[in-house]
Amino acid sequence: MDALADTFPDAAAVPVAAVDGRGTVTLWSPLAQRLLGYPADEIVGRPASGLLAAPLPASARTSLTRAARWSGVVPARHRDGTTVRIPVRACPGPDGDGGVGWLVLTAARDAPAAAREREVRPDGAAPLKEWAYLQSPIATSVYDSELRLVSVNDEMLGVAGHPEAEMLGMRLADIHPGPPFDAFGRMMAEAMRTGKPIRTDAFFRAPGEVRERAWASFFTPLKDPAGQVRGLALAALDHTEEYRARQRLVLVNEAGARIGTTLDVARTARELAEVTAGPFADFVAVDLFDSVLHGESEEGRADDPAGPAAVLRRVAARTALDEGPGADPGPAEAHRCPPHSPPARALASGRPSLHSGDDPGTRAWLSDTSAVPAAVRERGVGSVLAVPLSARGTTLGVATFVRATGTYDADDLLLASEIAARAGACVDNARRYAQERTAALTLQRSLLPSRLPDQGAVEVTSRYLPADAQAGIGGDWFDVIPLSGARVALVVGDVVGRGLQASAVMGRLRAAVRTLADLDLPPDELLTHLDDLVIQLAQGQGTKPSATVRETGATCLYVVYDPVTRRCAMARAGHPAPVVVLPDGAARSVHVPSGPPLGLGGLPFESFETELPEGSLLALYTNGLVEGRDHETGPGTVRLREILTDPPGSLERICDDVLDTLLPDRTVRPADDVALLLARTRALGDDRVRSWSLPADRATVADARKHASEQLTAWGLEELGFTTELVVSELVTNAIRHAHAPIRLRLIRDHASLICEVSDASSTSPRMRRARVFDEGGRGLLLVAQLTERWGTRFTPEGKTIWAEQPLAAAG
Repeated sequence: MDALADTFPDAAAVPVAAVDGRGTVTLWSPLAQRLLGYPADEIVGRPASGLLAAPLPASARTSLTRAARWSGVVPARHRDGTTVRIPVRACPGPDGDGGVGWLVLTAARDAPAAAREREVRPDGAAPLKEWAYLQSPIATSVYDSELRLVSVNDEMLGVAGHPEAEMLGMRLADIHPGPPFDAFGRMMAEAMRTGKPIRTDAFFRAPGEVRERAWASFFTPLKDPAGQVRGLALAALDHTEEYRARQRLVLVNEAGARIGTTLDVARTARELAEVTAGPFADFVAVDLFDSVLHGESEEGRADDPAGPAAVLRRVAARTALDEGPGADPGPAEAHRCPPHSPPARALASGRPSLHSGDDPGTRAWLSDTSAVPAAVRERGVGSVLAVPLSARGTTLGVATFVRATGTYDADDLLLASEIAARAGACVDNARRYAQERTAALTLQRSLLPSRLPDQGAVEVTSRYLPADAQAGIGGDWFDVIPLSGARVALVVGDVVGRGLQASAVMGRLRAAVRTLADLDLPPDELLTHLDDLVIQLAQGQGTKPSATVRETGATCLYVVYDPVTRRCAMARAGHPAPVVVLPDGAARSVHVPSGPPLGLGGLPFESFETELPEGSLLALYTNGLVEGRDHETGPGTVRLREILTDPPGSLERICDDVLDTLLPDRTVRPADDVALLLARTRALGDDRVRSWSLPADRATVADARKHASEQLTAWGLEELGFTTELVVSELVTNAIRHAHAPIRLRLIRDHASLICEVSDASSTSPRMRRARVFDEGGRGLLLVAQLTERWGTRFTPEGKTIWAEQPLAAAG
């Protein structure tokens, strides 16, 4: 064996013992005596196995069989009865008897601490140091310079899942192949190479554990006094509770940011499922009461799971298994929860509940194919959380969380309750908003014209689109108002604000416009009166004058078209200018002087008048049509003119083309209300209008009756002759008696009525009164009112015109 020692090439190691092929110690060095306390005369010639405190590792036994070198840690028995772990190298060689012997060596510079401690501290400090290492609650292991396992403490043995004898002398990747240990092996090599410690955090199931944990792993290079790396220590700290607490905090924060981003009930339910599926549950289902989805009130109903409000619908479902995220289920059939199922128990108690997958009620619920997807059932269900969604004392539905791997605990139940409480509040807000929006939309539609009136001045059609749920219902409106003399008024307006307040203001303004239009006021005067009304409304609500426009203001465009003269007068108060398309296809915006929005007061409005050829197209609209989320009003107006330049024949088709082009995605509501009113002008030619100038002489009355009778005969309306002659006689007589010349009679045959007009130069307005028994006059206007469908007075720059209409249906 001396020859074997002489030929051993490793100068950094010294022999401590030699063993022949029969396992007998043949050499025992002074260093060996220092390590284990035995003198040479007690050891030489005895079996080496008596010095072992534990069986040799499997790798060492394999090396003995193959006569191959081996290095590792050998647990040896000290003379005082303690165990000393000695890092050694075993080298095979001839033993002189024709067998294979072994030379056992250890590092010359690195005598084990146990031997040194016994020399320096004979008081027992070495055992304490070893016990501290072995009994530490932090899993720790030590590797040599070749990253072979030298030592493990008791905590690491429990984590590793293998006996120490099987692991000694092996690399980590050989002990635990696969992730994450292959990555750990690379980190160990880097720490050895750089001499710098490395930390990594990972969530995995250790071989000796039954569930996944969060581990903080520390790879610390071990250096000698000269600073040379001699080995590496691996410490693994279980911080699962801190990890889960941090994950819960992250989940709560994410739920706060992602749940309730819209005022949509179904969308809020989907956000709850999307946030919790994966980080918190393998499967999430959200079921809401049918009444919640329809916007009905749940007062006194939803808290009774046995009542009619217990009808549920699956609004959202999400899975996070290997099959990938599940799709939202879409509209589901109405269903009721089985009596003893987790959702039914949670609804009955009104409190969140935790259920085991082995519970009979849970198993019966899982057997329903519509309750849980097949992929979840095949994996097996470990635990179920059922949490009611409620707000303001009203139960809205239930959220169910299923964990296929692992189980929930009380902390998970608390976390689910916190997330569900936020989701319930958001669902309730969305439900209440939907109720208010429905009410506002119903009110607004009831205030808009259900159908456009029948009149002959223009051909009209309209479109109205309410804004999206986020913006809320606005106050846009439009109207078509028949006026005297076969004329028509076209109105489009937009009230500032959203919701019921805007709808109510819009209704009052529309009614006011109709009342003022009935007085036949010019457009600029009508807007002036309307401006005063808006100010009065604001003052009645206690709004400061400076905030009137911002809180109760409005914009308006008022247009009057006369088919007889083909003249069009218009004025606007802060509203977009109309677009006119001439019969030749030329489109332009009408440069109507822009007055201030309604509600400012003290500023004038100006009228603009132009002549429109028959067949011209007028487009009146609100800014929601041309002002989108991604562009201002200007580009939208240009695009509108381009669309109207070469319009199809029908107005309905034109409306559809405008909306399809400017609002291409009809599935998404516009950011603001959209009102569009299209009107194609008509004209009444000379064959439908006749007029006569009359002198201010009583004898003229007979001539007026004659002119009217002859014209009715020419029109084939002889049946209206008697009534018309009475009306003409009365109106002309009043003009001669109470007014000034010039006096003019005009008959207009509209598409549905016969209009009789008498104009004079007086600005005094006649009024109808009840004549006494002996009065000679005072019955004329009463007679006119009884014989005609409607009558009235309109003032002109030259005086006034009294008019009366008879339906042509009476002539049939």
